[in-house]
Amino acid sequence: MSNGSIGLSLLLMAVGGILAWAVNATVSGIDLKVVGAILMVVGLMGLVLSLLFWASFAPFARRDDRERHDPI
Repeated sequence: MSNGSIGLSLLLMAVGGILAWAVNATVSGIDLKVVGAILMVVGLMGLVLSLLFWASFAPFARRDDRERHDPI
């Protein structure tokens, strides 16, 4: 995953929102409101996965650099 995946996720959510709430056209065989909802869910899942992936590589992540001493 790259940093572009966050942008793609936001784009999918925006297009899904437009289809779900702003488009009043009808297409035979396709419900645009359902397609919009699906795109928003997929975009949200992609955003969450991207943020979780990048959080694992965060430079400010907490690390325990103390020496570990085993009890004798």
